[in-house]
Amino acid sequence: MYDVWQNALAEIEQQLSPANFSTWFQDTALISTKDGQIKIGVKNTFYVKQLRNRYYDLIATALKNNQIPVEDISFEVKTPLKTKIRSREVIADGLNIRDRLKSIPRSPRKVEKPHHNGLNQKYTIDNFIVGSNNDVAVAAAKSIIDSPGDRYNPFFLYGGPGLGKTHLVQAIGNALLSHNPDYKILYTPISDFFSDFVDAVRKGKGKDFNRKFQDLDCLIIDDFQFIMNKEKSQEEFFNIFNNLYQLNKQIIVTSDRLPSQIKTVDERLASRLTWAGAFDLQLPKFEDKCAILRAKAELMGAEIEPEAIEYIAENVNTNIRDLEGEFSTILLMSEVRGLTPLELIENGSVSVNKSSKLRPVSSKQIVEKVAKYYDLTPKELCSKSRVANIKNARQVAMFILSKELNLSTNKIAAEVGVKDHTTVMHGIKKIEDDLKLNFTLRDQIEEIKEKLYG
Repeated sequence: MYDVWQNALAEIEQQLSPANFSTWFQDTALISTKDGQIKIGVKNTFYVKQLRNRYYDLIATALKNNQIPVEDISFEVKTPLKTKIRSREVIADGLNIRDRLKSIPRSPRKVEKPHHNGLNQKYTIDNFIVGSNNDVAVAAAKSIIDSPGDRYNPFFLYGGPGLGKTHLVQAIGNALLSHNPDYKILYTPISDFFSDFVDAVRKGKGKDFNRKFQDLDCLIIDDFQFIMNKEKSQEEFFNIFNNLYQLNKQIIVTSDRLPSQIKTVDERLASRLTWAGAFDLQLPKFEDKCAILRAKAELMGAEIEPEAIEYIAENVNTNIRDLEGEFSTILLMSEVRGLTPLELIENGSVSVNKSSKLRPVSSKQIVEKVAKYYDLTPKELCSKSRVANIKNARQVAMFILSKELNLSTNKIAAEVGVKDHTTVMHGIKKIEDDLKLNFTLRDQIEEIKEKLYG
């Protein structure tokens, strides 16, 4: 029975995208075929409905092609399932399956080799959603994939939790391996790096520890903000960094902040990490969040109304991880209660309200906080002065008023003392453009918001 199911899966695989096949059939098993009553085991109730509604006919055809009579197909939750899909591998069992599959159009796919480098193969560039919050960082990542060790080396990526740093850097590693399977890559959190080093020193194997980094083509260090304030450990990392850099080997580092803002990091190392610049991932805008949720729905094969997607995107203002978490929760509740996601929202069965705002603020408070941050009075900020520091503070106030209170440009103009709403539009656009590359400005705005809501 196991072989029959593997053969059927091999046929089903030809008809689906790799993502959909892996999502819906990876953890399935054929339980029974008695008297044409097919029973298939799945890992939860959500899969029961999706497989029955979307893939019933495809499964039936595949089983019939493998000489299995099909009267009806039912799906049962059987956990944990241990079935492993052997992609493109079928058991002959007297059937000429390979010959039959040759006539089915297929897209080339590489046989995946086991990883021993810390990378998770689910992270790819193709399933990383690009938006205005991350397009510059993604462009740099693609440049690294095309030419590792060249323009963006080291590649320093920073941003708050749940914005996709780990996804993006592991996607780079997976892409490099796809281009060259012999490429030697190591992905490791900085905490693991240091604990392994301490352990090696304790066992008298410090040279062995250093040696495993000498032949690397790419080193990916995650969560650099947790770097230890230990002189010997940092010296070891500093030496490994320099050796790889001098050999034009790609170095990739992630953190939740810039190296200069990490108190425990050595000044020399902090300087070297940003030799090629620093790239940040910002909070996604409304349109970016909608795009992320649509892509996730497509990957899962889930049906969700556009209005429900917009509701989630509008009400989750923390990070992408929370956004996807709320999305998954609503889908599960939809399955359990037999209602569509939009029906759940409309009848009040779910309430999504994850916001970074801890308390309401007024436009007056925003103007006051911005002015104080830049050592100005509110009167100076709202004056007609064109002095550079006053003009910049005024534009920052415009930007925050727009993003935090969603005020119209005319209302913002009145709040900051300018006559023309087009001046406000220009000011907001100027800050948005600057935020893509001006990381100091990004930190300043975050500090102002902390003072507002803290």
